Amino acid sequence: MAEASPQMIPGLVPGPVDRTAGAHTTGLLPSQRIRELVGKQILPADPAADDQIQPSSIDLRLGDEAWRVRASFLPGPKATVKGKLRELGMHRIDLGEEAVLERGCVYIVPLQEELRLTDDVAGIANPRSSTGRLDIFTRVITDYATEFDRVRKGYRGRLYAEVSPRTFSVVVRRGSRLCQLRLRRGSPVFGKTTLKRLHREHGLVDTPESPPEGDKAVAFRLDLHGEGEGSLVGYRARQHTDVIDIDCKAARDARDFWDPIYARKGEGLILNPGDFYILATRERLRVPPDHAAEMVAYDTLVGEFRVHYAGFFDPGFGWSPTGDAGSRGVLEVRSHDVPFLLEHGQIMGRLRYERLTDVPDRLYGTDLGSHYQGQALALSRHFRR
Repeated sequence: MAEASPQMIPGLVPGPVDRTAGAHTTGLLPSQRIRELVGKQILPADPAADDQIQPSSIDLRLGDEAWRVRASFLPGPKATVKGKLRELGMHRIDLGEEAVLERGCVYIVPLQEELRLTDDVAGIANPRSSTGRLDIFTRVITDYATEFDRVRKGYRGRLYAEVSPRTFSVVVRRGSRLCQLRLRRGSPVFGKTTLKRLHREHGLVDTPESPPEGDKAVAFRLDLHGEGEGSLVGYRARQHTDVIDIDCKAARDARDFWDPIYARKGEGLILNPGDFYILATRERLRVPPDHAAEMVAYDTLVGEFRVHYAGFFDPGFGWSPTGDAGSRGVLEVRSHDVPFLLEHGQIMGRLRYERLTDVPDRLYGTDLGSHYQGQALALSRHFRR
């Protein structure tokens, strides 16, 4: 794959990027380090594409087949995923041609990327942003796993995706990308003092009433005021729509799939259990180039709802060397069990930061033509703007 130019990080690195040694021995691996592991610790069935490697993660691609299963599962410490499929598998679906994954069903899909990790490297997985904004519940499983989306240090074996479309049925095929993987070397320490320094230097959130809190988390709040009464502040997904092709950009009219939500003076938003909403943070967020962030998906301290299905924020999200205002976080919200009232300014969750071993050789934003940089409220890339 082609090497990225050091000029992809304007204003940050004055000279050539030293790719031979990391600034830290522990931390999340940036794009250039991930690229070095392809063919060694990351073994793709098909040659890896250059755009598959993101600033702090690698996109994972669906393999040749999917299995409809009776229930979600974890294999546990004594079983493989294939062993569980023999117990729970219902039927096989060929992904060599396009196939529809139906809403409300659970599928297991072997991924093209296998791992041969060393004993100091572990993995953390998450859905891609566009996957989360379509309400496709996606998690990565390994053999002998006791947790979703976690790959233990030294793991050697296949990766599998559990895929369950919740709102829209979707069209996928071999090579479709629904999830991504971060790799972490060692166990870096990141405490409150480091977070406060990072906030002071970069302004992780742009409102003074949202200081860093906890050991490594920044609170974010909900925006229901928008640009004033009558302005667009969110979307509620429609039921019983047509399918969406996961690989087609700007192919659908949003009005066929979403109902808009407008700001109403003095009123909040009551979430209907089971409905899916796209909302936005009040704050504009920034992720410095030498750090990455992850949004806490579900926090019972702030309410019985989930605020994010795709929680990775890449280095450079909302950041620029000129100190621009940042980007709002988009929230993928679903209430659990009971109707729940959301109000403007309510704390919705927290953003956790973690350092990288190096500054990536490409950043989120203009370097990659990132779809969501500078965003306010945005649907996934599948819908025409």
